[in-house]
Amino acid sequence: MSLLSCSRLGVAVGGKTILSDVSLALEVGKVTAVVGPNGAGKSTLLSCLAGLRTPSSGSVMLDDAVLSEMKPRERARRLAFLPQTPEIAWPVEARTLIELGRTPFVGARGQTAEDRTAVDRAIAAAHVEAFEHRIVDTLSGGERARVLIARGLAGEPEWLLADEPLTGLDPAHQLDAAALFRRLADDGVGVVVTLHDLSMALRTADRIIVLAEGGVLADEPPAMALTPEVLRRAYGVEATLTEGPGGPLIDVIRRV
Repeated sequence: MSLLSCSRLGVAVGGKTILSDVSLALEVGKVTAVVGPNGAGKSTLLSCLAGLRTPSSGSVMLDDAVLSEMKPRERARRLAFLPQTPEIAWPVEARTLIELGRTPFVGARGQTAEDRTAVDRAIAAAHVEAFEHRIVDTLSGGERARVLIARGLAGEPEWLLADEPLTGLDPAHQLDAAALFRRLADDGVGVVVTLHDLSMALRTADRIIVLAEGGVLADEPPAMALTPEVLRRAYGVEATLTEGPGGPLIDVIRRV
């Protein structure tokens, strides 16, 4: 069973501490949501866990290997990272962009039947069949977001790390994406997502990590992580948890 962990992780930028003394052990087969106010370090933590940022202190491990010491190709085969503001450098078909998710596996012979099958599965999972042959520049923000999710899935990673993957999606496709993350976790993938929508985090995640003031304020199952006390400390609001028809909801009452 794959384990992604960090120990006493710290990140400082320009003399300002972003994260301090963060230790986590993340498991495959679960959806973990990282939440917290703006500037809490959610994106920074995810980029460290993906091996894309070198922490100022502490370490990140993938099983028994130090992530920063792994060969990039091996790391890319096991971890897929979806950035919050991805750059698409040139106008290509959506399918071509998705095929880039197979880059760590493609050898000198080019794409194999196995690669093409993996791309087809990713396209179907992210529901992008209707526009897989359109140029990405012509897609809406939500459509591009789904294409990028498919690109991450094309590599069939052990870990999917997604920074605000629901941004730009309409409500129906937010539900689709949440259901996809659930299926991936049920199939044994480790899914770690940052979210601003706390009610969606409650409904989607097995575990919620609340970042605030540079560290971990809570790390619990959803209903235990997002208590009124935690919400007050992290976000400076008075809020209550209520049970809606589709699951738990957070009702923000006022600032405190």
